[in-house]
Amino acid sequence: MTTKRGLGRYRKYLPLYLMLLPGIIYLIINNYMPMAGLFLAFKKVNYSLGLLQSPWCGLNNFVFLFKTKDAFIIFRNTILYNVAFIVLGTILSIFVAVALDNVRRKILRNGLQTFILIPFLLSTVIISYIVFAFLSPSTGFINKSILPLLGIDPISWYNKAQYWPVILTVVFLWMSFGYSSILYYSTLIGVDKTYYEAAVLDGCGIWGQIRHITLPALKPTIITLVLLSVGRICYSDFGLFYQIPQNSGLLFSTTNTIDTYVYRGLMELNDIGRSTAAGFLQSVLGFACVFLANLAVSKLDKDSALF
Repeated sequence: MTTKRGLGRYRKYLPLYLMLLPGIIYLIINNYMPMAGLFLAFKKVNYSLGLLQSPWCGLNNFVFLFKTKDAFIIFRNTILYNVAFIVLGTILSIFVAVALDNVRRKILRNGLQTFILIPFLLSTVIISYIVFAFLSPSTGFINKSILPLLGIDPISWYNKAQYWPVILTVVFLWMSFGYSSILYYSTLIGVDKTYYEAAVLDGCGIWGQIRHITLPALKPTIITLVLLSVGRICYSDFGLFYQIPQNSGLLFSTTNTIDTYVYRGLMELNDIGRSTAAGFLQSVLGFACVFLANLAVSKLDKDSALF
């Protein structure tokens, strides 16, 4: 009798399990099955011997990332860009989400959501052409239309590394803020509007409402998204740092990251072991960052921690 009740309970939720199945299959294929190849990070792969018979090399593949003369540059760029992306992206996304929540006309609100989400859905290749249309030395909109109005000579953007921290940050924010802001906005939809009405009756202004109602309501979502971003602080958007600058060697001091450096090394050396080691190291560092960030959050507000 107990067995039948247990089977009946599972049968009740069978449609939900079936909906969950594609996601589980994707995670297994995309995230768990590749973990079987982590042993390659400790091997010097020799194609003539095969993957299993190739000699072990200990931690030599990991040392490759730190002994290179560009080690400081690639780690500095990867981490500092991600810190800027997290801070500025969070602020911009919250600002846009609050603005959307204050749009009363449903048609306009839905149209704005679609409009700000378009850059997130575009391919990086398309984004690179859009950026080139603005920055082209000979036909770019900025050199041909904006700089002459300001009395400034045309700039060879793809040869001047000092401009690219700002350019890449602006492009990343434009590409990503739409998706993040909609996540924050979906949280604000669930906030009881009577709180705002009561605040207005008590004489609370717009900034007071944001401080005492909006931000506390967004707090769990902010912490979750920031922790997820911190977990990828040692990764970089390959398309953003490789495709957008068009792989220009003169920009490497400000556009070279761990991912692009390893890719360029693989194109020249074709070394699978070093590539695997880089991915393994990024995963370990990402886990450490998430663990430490979550530990800090749990000390400040235990209910907001992920685990």
